[in-house]
Amino acid sequence: MYTSAVDAVSIIKSNSNIFIQTAAAAPQQLIKAMVARANELSHVTIYHMHTEGEVPYAEEKYEGIFNVNCFFIGANMRSAVQSGRAQYIPVFLSEIPALFRKKSIEIDYALIHVSPPDEHGYCSLGVSVDIAPAVLENAKHIIAQVNQNMPRTHGNGFIHTSRIEKMVEVNDAIPEIIIEAPDATTLKIAGHVASLIEDGATLQMGIGNIPNAVLMMLSDRRRLGIHTEMFSDGAIELIEKGVITGEMKKKHPHKIVSSFLLGTKKLYDFVNDNPLIEMLDIAYVNDAHVIRQNPKVAAINSAVEVDITGQICADSIGNKMYSGVGGQMDFMRGASLSEGGKPIIAMPSATAKGVSKIVSFLKPGAGVVTTRAHAHYIVTEYGIANLYGKNLKERAASLIQIAHPMHRERLEEEAFSFIKKNKQAF
Repeated sequence: MYTSAVDAVSIIKSNSNIFIQTAAAAPQQLIKAMVARANELSHVTIYHMHTEGEVPYAEEKYEGIFNVNCFFIGANMRSAVQSGRAQYIPVFLSEIPALFRKKSIEIDYALIHVSPPDEHGYCSLGVSVDIAPAVLENAKHIIAQVNQNMPRTHGNGFIHTSRIEKMVEVNDAIPEIIIEAPDATTLKIAGHVASLIEDGATLQMGIGNIPNAVLMMLSDRRRLGIHTEMFSDGAIELIEKGVITGEMKKKHPHKIVSSFLLGTKKLYDFVNDNPLIEMLDIAYVNDAHVIRQNPKVAAINSAVEVDITGQICADSIGNKMYSGVGGQMDFMRGASLSEGGKPIIAMPSATAKGVSKIVSFLKPGAGVVTTRAHAHYIVTEYGIANLYGKNLKERAASLIQIAHPMHRERLEEEAFSFIKKNKQAF
């Protein structure tokens, strides 16, 4: 039934399209074995979202052998994308599965990372369901790394062994991400965000210091729910305390809905065979129509920079691609349409180097991920700017108030100068 990684990837041919599973589920043994065959291959196109671990196929020496396309740029792929060795595909996270279902992108080989099969022959996609179901529906060949350490998660991330052409047994630890303790600035931001979250709210949050710190401040809330593209360790304590119950949710009440997970072994043990957790297709999880049906959706996202009209850049630093569109707009829109919902952008007022993240104009080439028409709450350590229903002049004033004090005077001068020159705009 099982074979070696070398044998498993021996079926990969040149001029083919390959999918690699997301985040902590990236199958490293299969990746290494595939790259070891580089001198036998050419024009192999790889598609993936963010992956944890090494990405040897993106090294300069393999350019032309492996052509890499990212739907989201992780830290391990950033230099390859910025140097042009790899490419970024801008797309809403909710729409990535449609690329495969509509066969806009066809996959020849899917490299996945699953739990051991149960007595019925079903393996779980574990910590990463997201776009995989759409790929697996259409992939010509499926190669699986089977790992006893991969959590068996509930939802729609199951695949039967009869559909897997090659299976490789491994005993690898699932990659872990440990969040550092929040600093004073992060705690201030988190405090402002937490003040917006009411009892009965449905939370969407990612991984990082700010979302984690927000969760730390919600222990006095009641009847919270989670419907999110991903979650991490920060939610576990609130679940165990009975703060997160999901009882107010309209979609999947009393369940935590997610699509992929990234955290520590504590998280992976918590979700293992836990029917509380529903790991579902990202096309469904991130569908604004689905999101909006839950009450008081609080969508907490971040940004690279925000201009004084409310345009939010979250995927690039100027024209240098940095991350990706991801699911920000899916949840910003879903939250804004939810009854009592609050789309929130939370970020420090300035970078570690002191550069203001609230700007008069986005950098040339910067990508607008969330438009000014979709922006509602912008939060920094200096407070909350609610842009909803405000005109451009009012928005500028609100955003300058929560900018870092050392930048406010300059921002006011630049805003005044622009207003003077473009009275019709403001």
